[in-house]
Amino acid sequence: MTAHTLTLGLADQATRDDLQNYLGRLARFGEPEVRLQTRGSVLAVYGCTQAPLGIMDESPVVLVMRAFPLSDTPESPVDTVVEVRSLTDRLARAESGLALAMPDVTVSAAWSGVLPPLSGWEARGEIDAGSLAVVAAEGMARVAEGVPADAGDPVVQKVRRAVWGSEIAPGIPAAAAFAAEGLGFLAGVDRLTVSGSRAWTRMSSRNGHVILRRGVGLMG
Repeated sequence: MTAHTLTLGLADQATRDDLQNYLGRLARFGEPEVRLQTRGSVLAVYGCTQAPLGIMDESPVVLVMRAFPLSDTPESPVDTVVEVRSLTDRLARAESGLALAMPDVTVSAAWSGVLPPLSGWEARGEIDAGSLAVVAAEGMARVAEGVPADAGDPVVQKVRRAVWGSEIAPGIPAAAAFAAEGLGFLAGVDRLTVSGSRAWTRMSSRNGHVILRRGVGLMG
């Protein structure tokens, strides 16, 4: 389906570069879609690094989110799902410009149907960033070792689920460490804060948020 073309103004060049880097990491480590929401003069960009494979799959949804300042509040609020590549292509074509034109074509993604709440979070402690980096590195090595060269997708998914499904802290699977490391949320920080809200758990640093939704199945 198509959407009306809308252009958002990014706050400055540093914001543009930051967004381009984040989208590049999402293209490498996440699902092919992003959900975009404007909240006043801020653009929230949600991605997904792990989603259940089907309605019976109880693996947690692993979301990532970063917020980027805009030059002003758009006349119409944005809430849309588009392909990551469509945004990176538009940023590349715009070169150093600060205008971000929303893609004309929107897509659907099961993971994007339910987003975490904006309020009602309760503090649940902290988690060491260095430990998360170690878990991510060890997990990536185990996946690489466990996947045969000619493996089909079912085998690859089975190995990944086994590695990233192991719990590293109460309610936090290794998949969360992979997301935090892959998206650059561990850079330059010692610890991440952990908070919860009903079925959601969130790990946060100044670089971004990893947000988990537990055992809901693909369409839960």
